Parts: sequence; structure tokens; C-alpha cells
Amino acid sequence: MARFIFVTGGVVSSLGKGLLSASLGALLQARGFKVRIRKFDPYLNVDPGTMSPYQHGEVYVTDDGAETDLDLGHYERFTGVSARQSDNITTGRIYRDIIARERRGDYLGATVQVIPHVTNAIKEFALADTASCDFVICEIGGTVGDIESLPFVEAIRQLRNDLGRDQTVSVHTTLVPWIAAAGELKTKPTQQSVRELSSLGVQPEVLLCRCDRPLPEPEREKIALFCNVRKSAVIPALDARNIYDVPLQYHEAGLDDEVLHAFRMDDAPRPNLDRWREVMDRIDNYESEVTIGVVGKYVGLPDAYKSLREALIHGGIANRAKVNIQWLDAELFEHEDSSLAAELEPLHGILVPGGFGERGSEGKIAAVKFAREREIPFFGICLGMQMACIEGARAAGVENASSTEFGPTEEPVIGLITEWMSKEGLQERAADGDLGGTMRLGAYEAELGHNSRAANIYGATRISERHRHRYEVNTHYVPVLEKTGLVFSGMSPDGRLPEIIERPDHPWFVGVQFHPELKSRPFEPHPLFASFIDASLQQSRLV
Repeated sequence: MARFIFVTGGVVSSLGKGLLSASLGALLQARGFKVRIRKFDPYLNVDPGTMSPYQHGEVYVTDDGAETDLDLGHYERFTGVSARQSDNITTGRIYRDIIARERRGDYLGATVQVIPHVTNAIKEFALADTASCDFVICEIGGTVGDIESLPFVEAIRQLRNDLGRDQTVSVHTTLVPWIAAAGELKTKPTQQSVRELSSLGVQPEVLLCRCDRPLPEPEREKIALFCNVRKSAVIPALDARNIYDVPLQYHEAGLDDEVLHAFRMDDAPRPNLDRWREVMDRIDNYESEVTIGVVGKYVGLPDAYKSLREALIHGGIANRAKVNIQWLDAELFEHEDSSLAAELEPLHGILVPGGFGERGSEGKIAAVKFAREREIPFFGICLGMQMACIEGARAAGVENASSTEFGPTEEPVIGLITEWMSKEGLQERAADGDLGGTMRLGAYEAELGHNSRAANIYGATRISERHRHRYEVNTHYVPVLEKTGLVFSGMSPDGRLPEIIERPDHPWFVGVQFHPELKSRPFEPHPLFASFIDASLQQSRLV
């Protein structure tokens, strides 16, 4: 039977519960255990698919087409275990399902309440499909004391009673702030947070204390005394120089040992952390540097491109290179007096990422043109590939080339897709339908042309990648684009949907309709990112 670890947070948000869950999963996995990580999100949205990146950060997409919290990206990158739709639940999804049951009469006339109906639904989610796991780590979003989180905390309280204390452990993250005026770290916020959690019926066994400097022994003893845990279970969590050092740092601090002790598993195998040491060796002892410009519309919030940033770093790891990322607002390149050349000239590679809407599109097209004409390595992802096709069409004389996503157009090089084939059969969507969950989502296969750059990079002619988009390249314009040297080197198996474009006469010019960043790992960098960084390194030697 699987053992459950419940991760909660207190005092403030952004304490790193996601990285804690991912790192703990990696540490347990390094000991030979099978791990699954799940996220409970308290917000009322059914999923984050319709939320602005400025509100929520990126939307992470799983193979089975779920739009999920970005923390699932951490889970996948750190453990290599592909997340599923069943690994992320929201309050909105729970209430939607419960109301649907109530309307059908499934509750047989009972009064539907938070307890037991909502909490039972949360427990069902936590327990589902866990038979093959040794450990299930459940991260509770938000902060203890938030009204939205209360049903989730109540559910884990019930689960601890249902499963028994030998099968469940609570890990609580808190803040130990440095007060400059007093010249000391303060433990009271941690004490109050644990007291709040305990008042809800959940006594944590392990505390992860975020602080910006070493936690002195007297403070650890004080926290242990007031929070009813042993001193060795008060784990200091200092800011790490790199997120991939966090598993090593937490192991050194004793996190995995304390969790296993709480499960009475002190005889568990020691972890093999060689691959994490290798990753950090490549990061710390890089042999070259490269500068990549990301021309996007959400550059004001780094979390909006979280997986993209990590995938670029992974490409650097593959090449023993440090990747310096410059985040460039595409809107700045839409004005006549824009500093396009000044900003892009020093770059060794240009990447145009995915996105939605017209804002910044002309700036992205300008960046594509600059990369094509100056022969700077270019990587277009999703909307970035579409902008490359529009730029190519305009260069071929189709002056009004555009996308129907931006409004009516005489030359719809990019158009709304209303039907496509999936593993489940024909998928159909209406132009005026709901926005949530109505895109081409999840993993789809593509066939690559023999001897194409894409096939050489992948080392295969059939691949599977994750998608998240509503619009596709209009194949009516393929002959026009091919005359300009643009090659459609990847297509859907039925030959209807373009998946990859490239320019053989360019040092490195590749656009993809999917999101390869979602499948990149620090110990297994995605081949497209590894190749892009390699080409950018070659460009850096020419500058």
C-alpha cells in the first residue's frame, strides 16, 4: 500500500512547496522507491487553462491533455515520471463534479455539504490509481489558514485517520525571517503557522524552514520545542544557487532521512545521487557561454515561461555551456523607432515562444525576419512557428499574410482548426465554443522527413510531442512557402497538419507547432534545445 506525504505551507506563499515536493520525490526515487506527486489547487477555476500567465504563470500540459499547474513541470523534471490528468485537482473541478452528481440525483436526496461530500471527493482523488506507488506526495496549494484551503486540510486530516499514522506524514514549510532591526532570525511566524495547522487537526512531523542564512542551533531547538517535533526534523532551507542543487541540499540537511524516520523506515537504502551531482558539475563547471533572446509577450513574469527557461538551461547542460537569457518584450519591436537591431544584434540565438492573441505579434514577426536575414539561429515554438510562416509568406509577396486569431484577414496563412484526429477519434470544435479545454491538447505523433534537420536532431522519423493551441498553419499556403526555401519537415500522420518547419539554407532555423520544453529534463535535455544551444554556441564563435 502506498504511503502518503502531505506538503503544506504557512506564513506566506512562494516558499517553494513545489520544489520541496519535487526534490523529496527525487530523493525517494534515488533510494529505489516508486513515487507519484500530486497537486491540490484551492482556486475555483476548473483548471488554469483560461487564466492569464500574469495571474498563474505557465500552463503545464500533460501527455493525456490536462492543463495543469506549473508545479507539475517541477515534478516531471525532477523525477522523470510523466504526470497525468489525475495528478492535479482544483476546487472548481471538485465542485463541478459534485454539482453534476447532485443534478443527476446520485446523492439520493441528501443535503450536499463540504463535509463529507467535498472532502470525500478530495480523498478519492488522493487515493486513486496509487497501487503501484511506494510513496504519493500531495502538495496542498495556497497557505494554511486561507479559506479556500480549509476543505483540503480537513481532507488530509481525515486521510491520516483513515490510513493510520504509519502510512501518512505531514511536511510543513514555513518562513523564518531575518529582522534587520533586531539583528536576528525570528521563529514566531513558524510557531504561529504550525499552531494554525495543528488547530485544524494536522500535526506536522517535519518542518522545512525557509531562511536566507544558516539557522542557529538555539533557534532550531526553540522551533522544535514549540512546534512539537524533534530538532533533527527542523530542516533549514536556505536559498540555493540553482534549483537543481535543491535535492542535494535537502538531502544534506536530512529531509529524506527525517521523512523516512517518521515512517519508521530508518533501514531504507541510501540514495544514489550521482546524476544530480553530474548535473551540478555541468552547471558549475561550464566551458562556454551563450546569450539567447526570448522575444515574447509575457516577459514581465518569469514563471510565464518556466518550462522554456528550464529547457534552455538543459540545452546548456547538454553542451556544458552557461545560457544567459535576455527576455525581450515583443511589443517594443512594433514601433518605427524600435531598437530591434540594437537588441538582437548581440544575441547568439533568437527564440520566439508560444502565446495567444495579437498583442506583440508584429514584433515577433520582426524578430523572425531579423534572424532569417542575419542568419542567427532561430527557434519558433507554437505561435513562434506560426509567426515564422507569416513572415515567410510576406517575404514571398503575400503582403497581407496574417492569422485569423488576430481577426478577419484576406490571407489566412494561420487559421482556426475545427477538427482533427486523436487517439480517441475525430475531435470537433466550434469557433464560438468555450475557451477552456477546447484546444488541441496533449501528446500527438508526427512523422519527420528523411534526411531533414529535424529527423537528424531527433534520430528518428516518428516522434510524439505535447500540443496546446487552437490555430494551425493553413496547408493551402504550403506551396508558396516552400518556394521561399521553407521546408515542412514534420507533419501529422494523416498529412493534414504541419508540425515542423525548417530552412535548410540557414545555419539553424526550426519552428515547431508543439511545446518541446514540456518534455525536457536536466538529466535528459530535449534534443531540439540541445541542438539549438549547440548552433548558438557556434554563432557565438563567429561574433
